[in-house]
Amino acid sequence: MGLFDTIYCEHPLPDARHQDLDFQTKDLECSLSTYTITQDGRLLRHARGGKRGLDRDIEWPLHGDLTFYTSIKISGESVWVEYVARFTHGLVEWIRPKEEVPPDPDIPPPELDWDLLTELLQNHRRKMKPADVKAGTGAANGPEESLLLSLRRDRHELERLLESCDGHWGYEDPIYRFYHQSFKVYGLQQQTRSIVEKLQALAPDLPLNPWFAQIVELGTGKTFKIEDNERWTEVTRPILEAFFHARFFLEMAVRYADLQAPPQPLPSGYAALLYLFGIR
Repeated sequence: MGLFDTIYCEHPLPDARHQDLDFQTKDLECSLSTYTITQDGRLLRHARGGKRGLDRDIEWPLHGDLTFYTSIKISGESVWVEYVARFTHGLVEWIRPKEEVPPDPDIPPPELDWDLLTELLQNHRRKMKPADVKAGTGAANGPEESLLLSLRRDRHELERLLESCDGHWGYEDPIYRFYHQSFKVYGLQQQTRSIVEKLQALAPDLPLNPWFAQIVELGTGKTFKIEDNERWTEVTRPILEAFFHARFFLEMAVRYADLQAPPQPLPSGYAALLYLFGIR
C-alpha cells in the first residue's frame, strides 16, 4: 500500500453520512501528513501531530483533481468510498463521487499553485508578532535553523527510537528473519514507518527527499503471501532497504542533535540530513 496522506473533509460531501470519516490520498506528497478540506473549500496542511490541538496550519493551494478514499463497514461488509475534489487555484469547485466523474485525459494531477502559496506564506509572516521575529522563531527561521531547533527539542525521543532499532527485537532478530526466510521479517515495516513519522515531524512543512520516499514506499505496505516464498529476496529485500535508509537518517539525527549552529565544514551525515529535507 505504501505511504499516503490523511484527509479530513469539512466541506459538504454529496453523502452526509461520510462527512466525519478519515480519508486517505496518494495525490499529495505521501509523507504521512494530515490535511483538511475546509468548509469554505480551502486545503489546509496541518503541523505534525494530528488534526486537533495544533498551533499553526498552512494553506496548501492546489490546482487540479484530488482523489481521496476510505472503506466503511455496512452490515458487516466492507464498502469502498471514493471522492474527487476539483480545486481551481486553491479553492474547491466541486466534490463528486469517483464513479460520477467522467475520465478526462486532459485533467492533470493536482499541483501546488506556487504563486498563491508564496503570497500566503508572505502574508503569514507579516502577521507575526515583532517579538517572534526578533527571537528567531516561526517563519523567521530558515529551514536549516528550524531543523536544528527540532533536533535539539526531540533529542531524547530520537535517542529512544534509535535504541529500540538497535536492540535484539528491533534490529538483530528481524534481519535474522530475512536470512531464515521467515514471514516475521515483514514486521520490520512498522519500525520503518515509526522512524519516517518521527523524521517528518522534525520538519513537517518540508517534503522528504523523493528518492527516500520512493525507497520507503517500495519497502512498506507489504503483506506476506505464501507465493512470496518463491521469490523471497525480490519481495523482502526492499523491506530491509527501506529500514536501513530510515535507520541511517535516524542515527544521523541523533548524532547531530547537539549542534547549536550549522557546522563548517559539513560532516557527511549532517549533509545527508539536509538532503533528506530538501535543504541542500
